[in-house]
Amino acid sequence: MTVHAEVSWELDGVTMEGTIVRPDGDGPFPAVALVAGSGPTDRDWCSPLLPGPSGSGRMFAEAFAEHGIASIRYDKRASGPHVMENLPQLTGKLSMRSHLEELEAAVHVLAEQGYVDRSRVVGMGNSEGCLHVVHYATSEQRTPFAGVILAAPPGRPVGDVLLSQLALQASQTPGGADLMPKIEQATERYAAGRSMDLDPAIPESVRQVLSSFEAPANLPLARELWSESVTDDIRQLRIPALVLIGGRDVQIDAHADGDPLQHAAEGMTNVTFAFPPDANHVFKHDTRNPEEVAATPGNGYNAPGTRLDQESLNTILGWLEEVVGPLSA
Repeated sequence: MTVHAEVSWELDGVTMEGTIVRPDGDGPFPAVALVAGSGPTDRDWCSPLLPGPSGSGRMFAEAFAEHGIASIRYDKRASGPHVMENLPQLTGKLSMRSHLEELEAAVHVLAEQGYVDRSRVVGMGNSEGCLHVVHYATSEQRTPFAGVILAAPPGRPVGDVLLSQLALQASQTPGGADLMPKIEQATERYAAGRSMDLDPAIPESVRQVLSSFEAPANLPLARELWSESVTDDIRQLRIPALVLIGGRDVQIDAHADGDPLQHAAEGMTNVTFAFPPDANHVFKHDTRNPEEVAATPGNGYNAPGTRLDQESLNTILGWLEEVVGPLSA
C-alpha cells in the first residue's frame, strides 16, 4: 500500500511542483530525493526529447515505497508542464547554483514531512542530476544526505560526453561520420569561450543539440556544465556512495566514464561501484546494441512496456538497506 501526494513550493518567485510517494503508515521512513537528468527532463524522468510515458523516476519512486522508503521527485523550473510560463523569469539565470537551490528546496520539503526520518535521507541523481546530488552532498546543508546514489554519472567533462553521443548520432546519418571534424571544431570554439559558428553542413538534429548550449535561456548554465564531471568532486564525498553505470548505456560509458571515476575513488571504502550489464542510461532493462538505440526515436527509453532493470534495482535496494537500515519486503 503506497500513498501519493502532490506538493508545491516557491523558489525565487517561481512555483515548483513535485510528487511524494511513501509507504502507508506513520513512519518515520527513510527517504530518497530523486534528481532528473539534463534539459527538459521532468520529475518522472520523461522528456519531450524522449517520447513515451514510462519514466524511470516514477518507477523508482514506486519501487522504493513498496520497500518502505519515501521519496520526492520534482520538476526543475525549466521542465514540466509550466516551463513556458517560467522561462521568461529564468532566462540568463539558470546555473549550477540554481539547480542546487532547487534540490535544496525539494529536500527541505521532504524532510519537513512528519513521516520522514530526516537523518536517513539519500540523494539519487541520474546523468546530469548526479552533479547536483554531489554538489549538495559536498556542501553544508540543513538536511545532510546519509548517502548518495549516482546513476550514470559523467566521469568525463560533459562536453566530452556530448561529443561521443553526437558521434553515435552522426553515424546514423549518411556522411555523418565525415562531418565529425566540423562538429569537433565547433565545440573547441565553444570550450574556448567563443561562438560555435556551426557549419551549415552539420545535420539539423546535431545542430539543434549544439545550439541549445548557446541558447540565451541556458546561459550561464551551459558553459558551466560543459566542463563539469563527477570525477572532479568524488573524492570530497564523506558519506556512502553507490555509483552505477549500465552496460547498455550509450551515453555514459563503463570505461570512458567509469575508469576515471574508479581511479579518482581509489582507496575510498565509502564508494561502491556497480555495472549492471543489461541496464541502459535510465536503468531500464535493455538488450539492444548501440546502433539500434541510436536509430530509435528518443532512444526508446520511455516507450510503453519498458521496465526497470531488476539487477540495478536489487543493487540499489541492497545498498540502501546497508545505509539506512532494514527495508520492508
